[in-house]
Amino acid sequence: MVVVGAGMVAHRFVESLLSRAGDVDITVLGEEGRRPYDRVGLTAFFSGSSPDDLTLEPAPLQDERVSFVGGDPVIRIDRGARTVTTRSRNVIPYDTLVLATGSYAARPGVDGADLPGTFVYRTLDDVAGLREFVSARSAQLGRPLVGTVIGGGLLGLEAAGALQGLGVDATVVQSSDRLMSAQLDLAGGSTLRRLIEAKGIAVRTESRTTRLDQDRSGHVTGLEFRDGSYARTDVVVFTVGVRPRDEIGREAGLAIGPYGGVEIDAACATSDPHILAIGEVAAYEGRTVGLVAPGYAMAEVAADRLVGGAAAFPGYDDSTKLKLSGVDVASFGDAFATTPGALDVVYADPVSGVYKKLVLSDDAKTLLGGILVGDASAYGSLRPLVGSALGADPAAYLMPADGVEAPTGDLPDEAIVCSCSSVTAGRIRGAVHEDGCADATAVKACTKAGATCGSCFTMVKKIVGKELTKLGQTVSNAMCEHFDMSRRQLFDAIRVSELTTFSAIIERFGHGRGCDICKPAIASILSGLVGSHVLEGENATLQDTNDHVMANLQKDGSYSVVPRMPGGEVTPEGLIAVGQIAKDFGLYTKITGGQRVDMFGARLEQLPLIWQRLVDAGFESGHAYGKSLRTVKSCVGSTWCRYGVLDSVGMAVKLELRYRGLRAPHKFKLGVSGCARECAEARGKDVGVVATENGWNMYVGGNGGFTPRHAQLLAEGLDDDALITAIDRFFMYYIRTADRLQRTAPWFEELEGGIEELRRVIFEDSLGICADLDTQMARHVEDYEDEWAATLRDPEKLKRFASFVNAPDTPDPSLAYVAERGQVRPAFPEERESGAVLIAGTTLEVRR
Repeated sequence: MVVVGAGMVAHRFVESLLSRAGDVDITVLGEEGRRPYDRVGLTAFFSGSSPDDLTLEPAPLQDERVSFVGGDPVIRIDRGARTVTTRSRNVIPYDTLVLATGSYAARPGVDGADLPGTFVYRTLDDVAGLREFVSARSAQLGRPLVGTVIGGGLLGLEAAGALQGLGVDATVVQSSDRLMSAQLDLAGGSTLRRLIEAKGIAVRTESRTTRLDQDRSGHVTGLEFRDGSYARTDVVVFTVGVRPRDEIGREAGLAIGPYGGVEIDAACATSDPHILAIGEVAAYEGRTVGLVAPGYAMAEVAADRLVGGAAAFPGYDDSTKLKLSGVDVASFGDAFATTPGALDVVYADPVSGVYKKLVLSDDAKTLLGGILVGDASAYGSLRPLVGSALGADPAAYLMPADGVEAPTGDLPDEAIVCSCSSVTAGRIRGAVHEDGCADATAVKACTKAGATCGSCFTMVKKIVGKELTKLGQTVSNAMCEHFDMSRRQLFDAIRVSELTTFSAIIERFGHGRGCDICKPAIASILSGLVGSHVLEGENATLQDTNDHVMANLQKDGSYSVVPRMPGGEVTPEGLIAVGQIAKDFGLYTKITGGQRVDMFGARLEQLPLIWQRLVDAGFESGHAYGKSLRTVKSCVGSTWCRYGVLDSVGMAVKLELRYRGLRAPHKFKLGVSGCARECAEARGKDVGVVATENGWNMYVGGNGGFTPRHAQLLAEGLDDDALITAIDRFFMYYIRTADRLQRTAPWFEELEGGIEELRRVIFEDSLGICADLDTQMARHVEDYEDEWAATLRDPEKLKRFASFVNAPDTPDPSLAYVAERGQVRPAFPEERESGAVLIAGTTLEVRR
């Protein structure tokens, strides 16, 4: 077996075939000089993910039956001899050949499309080159760059978000009348445009580029459009579609589809019985599609056929979900209602930036498709129901925030839960009943459901839980093997028993010595209930790596330092102090997404020295290392902005100083916007506050991260005191009842009774606990002490900040520092040859 191509689809095919076939010899030939990686998550490269982070599970290519060759693409197929020839002139025979060469990013046929400063958005090399160019070119010009993305589809919007993350002033140019025109109708596209523009990305529709101009150095400098208008630009990213990499198939005489791509039948066979084609290079019924889910389905069909199965490719699933942080968009099924007699059920709220449409059959019973813009939280529930009875009032899916209870019926067995891997609800149930999977994690490993983008994993957990219950098994909510209780139960047990140490807690409520799951969780609980210092006594042994030294460990072994800047507010003197400290210690500096300064590259023994100077300058710990409050983001509000309604900065500062150091099951963030323009992006936060003419509107349950969520409106028109009380109770209720490492968004989604019940708890005291919640928060505010200031006063705590026990002032020689985008680390006297002892050139680790 020879597989040509080493992308995600090829990787899935090899993995699937290895699980089915015993005696097989597979050679995988890749064009890129690296192992298969997650192209779906490519945008994560701009938020800190490394190529290694994106690399797919290595096990399939490490199997003894597989030979992987990267960086040596196939240039010719000899069908008669059944061999392939690679660029290095290596000739490899095959019994069966699988083409998985994917596609390439197209560039428009206009003058200047290949100038320096023009890019496509397809591979890791593409995005790495884009990042390097932006850094170098902005330094060369001495200003931020202006960027243009040509193509306003799914990939174009991701590229625009990436440019913005690099500090580029981005504009999206779309030839049609709306963004994502292949997935959204006109109303949905208009709503998406407002959301994109609210993020600071400009949008230009019904515009076709006719020429790219260059400056004297040959770099792109501007764009000319068909209507004669002109726009200046420094960098251009083309996202105008993809074309199948079918050239070796063409040259070999294989049948080619009318729009390109190697023709296949439902068994993924080409016109040559010894050659299969899968993924974006394959044309099925005349179409090629640039999505990973159909490619995965083809990979499974091809593997099944090769071992004598009868699987057939079901056709293309065009369902898509936008991965641009802070913008929720999804489209699935017959989104444009092309089915005869189809009915549209629409909910639109242009003020909140929400548009939802469900397409139903003419009898209003069967779900055919839908569009979700601004709030795609129902995607995981709706997508598997396409082609099946909806089973509930459509309003239950369109307007959950208004108290309509969401449907809880079982999905039919044939419903596809995981579109990435084409895993049905029946397959998930079979994994529980037939394969013996005892939890959702085991089901994911067995079926691959939820293993690619992760958006369906919540649904997978629900199905698994129901099936285990049907089997009479108790669905365990134990926190770990040492405690049979959930985090919520353990929180109540510790609160009632008034125990204050881990040893006492595990002796009374658990067994064994504990682990890295229960120890940090109990440390967090004790921090809230007892209020002791994170490094005090027995608590110091319970902490995660970051909490252990009150700094974020970086991949090179150094640490980052993040002083708190409440609400993003900082004095000129404070900025000067931070800049001087960073300069003196040679730290790389960056403005974080939460409006404060992050300093990278600090050694362990430098942390107290750095923090002493920061504390002396009036700064506190930013708790960037803890499961606690991170930041309260704000716009300038009524203080400066001519549109500002209320003092968003003042409120943000007040909230950040109130909740600083508050430990929780997971990190949490707030945002305060001074008007409905939402410049602080408050609705993407755990608690979002938006100023109106009638007071503050409070939103809850929003999250960024892997699966972004928009917050939902909890209350309107609150004054300052009422707002703070409501936030106090929301956070304390969350801290009491959430699972370990559960963020507010999934906690809120699973909350019994939904937002109406939460309103009753917070505003009507339906559980009779508001007095306790208020007291608990008041105690936190009163007892707060900056962790770093307290540490600097305690010689015992300072002893842990040393690279070597026998040479506390010696830097770790295994650390290597390099310049990062022009920030050059100077040499320091203490980095010269010292008295530290190294054995065989390595650093000895001494455990205390």
